[in-house]
Amino acid sequence: MGIVEITTDNFDDIVVAADKPVVVDFWASWCGPCKMLSPIIDQIAEEREDIIVGKVNVDEQPLLAMQFGISGVPTVALFKNGDVVERSVGFATKAEIIEELGL
Repeated sequence: MGIVEITTDNFDDIVVAADKPVVVDFWASWCGPCKMLSPIIDQIAEEREDIIVGKVNVDEQPLLAMQFGISGVPTVALFKNGDVVERSVGFATKAEIIEELGL
């Protein structure tokens, strides 16, 4: 399915109304660890059809970052029914993200 860009305008449609879990990568363009994590998030998106994978640029979507208490990037959060149920903060390997999020 690939990566979905998530904004305040489409958050409810993509995350809250989703019929499957949503993995959201909160990132920033100036963040080195975010750049290292990006290909891993892309891999997960390509390999998994049972989840939706999206990205939130915290500089462009500060309200979403505030709403979910994102104080450091990268933060990868697992949403179910619009609520964060797990999160991984900082750079992590693909295996670590899958384990931390319970994927």
